[in-house]
Amino acid sequence: MTTLTRSTGRPSAPVVLILGANGRLGRAAARAFDAAGWCVLAQVRREPSPDLPARAVVLKTAVTDTSLLAAQAHGARVVLHALNPRLERWRDEAVPLLLAGLAVAQRLQARLLLPGDVQAYGAAMPERLSPSTPCRPSTPLGEVRLAMEQAVARRCSRGDVRATILTSGQYFGAGCGGWLDRVIAAALPEGRWTYPGPLDVPHAWAYLPDLAATLVALAAAPSQAACERFMFRGLSLTGAQWLTALDTAALELGLWSGPPLRRQRMSWTLLRAGGLVHPGWRARAQLSHLWRVPHDLDERTLFERIGEVPMTPLGDALRASLAARFPAVQPRSPASAIAAATTR
Repeated sequence: MTTLTRSTGRPSAPVVLILGANGRLGRAAARAFDAAGWCVLAQVRREPSPDLPARAVVLKTAVTDTSLLAAQAHGARVVLHALNPRLERWRDEAVPLLLAGLAVAQRLQARLLLPGDVQAYGAAMPERLSPSTPCRPSTPLGEVRLAMEQAVARRCSRGDVRATILTSGQYFGAGCGGWLDRVIAAALPEGRWTYPGPLDVPHAWAYLPDLAATLVALAAAPSQAACERFMFRGLSLTGAQWLTALDTAALELGLWSGPPLRRQRMSWTLLRAGGLVHPGWRARAQLSHLWRVPHDLDERTLFERIGEVPMTPLGDALRASLAARFPAVQPRSPASAIAAATTR
């Protein structure tokens, strides 16, 4: 990776500035933009991740230093806002960081790409979410998400900046740090899995490599709109569907070869009680409705804009995600997986 230089060997390539390039979404997006031929400017707050593309230009400038960052990112036509504070700091940091990102995009006269989230729709959200669905947040985290999108809309209506919001469900893949690897699949080697809600409720998921590829497609698609929103459907799965997929993937990866996986219930009451001591637990407890309320995303307008939406088959996405969570486990050969399946 290069620091503070633009000699990437791609003199005519379009340029994207990724704010928060060390995060899971930032890293996935950096790889996707690089693979698509873009020059990637990776803004980071600490040492760059080794997962960033070798050709990425690393900018160790705080996003709040908007004039310097914009000068370093001169020529960027897209700014991806991938900054994502920890949940316990979300209320204090999310909006100020977004305002800084908007200021950078305005200085660059670049389009801002903002990943959206279903939190803003609240516990009364309809089962099918579309770009026209009104946001009615029911939690402090959802209120912050709505405030972010309102800030973007205000700046766009004034003509300060152009923006595209891509709303998706729960992230998984492209490294560790989400509900899948920290909660649901954490105990797979012991033959257990934990699901946060009822097994018959559809829940929206976004495989990060697919979401990142979609962001690249949106960045490349011409648009004259000041502010536009799209929905990334990803995978809408029930807990029962996850169990089936996890059971198969655990077998194929050699994570578990005993009897079928046992479900372990997650206690939201315990999580809320722990939130009295751990702010992160308290913040996560606000998300409980997302596991109780069925929701799916309507991506028809996204298809109209970019054509076919990237979609990795669930089995492939899940195996890649679990292999990252349990790197010491060696995948089974198809023959050995079949043999294990017949003996359990």
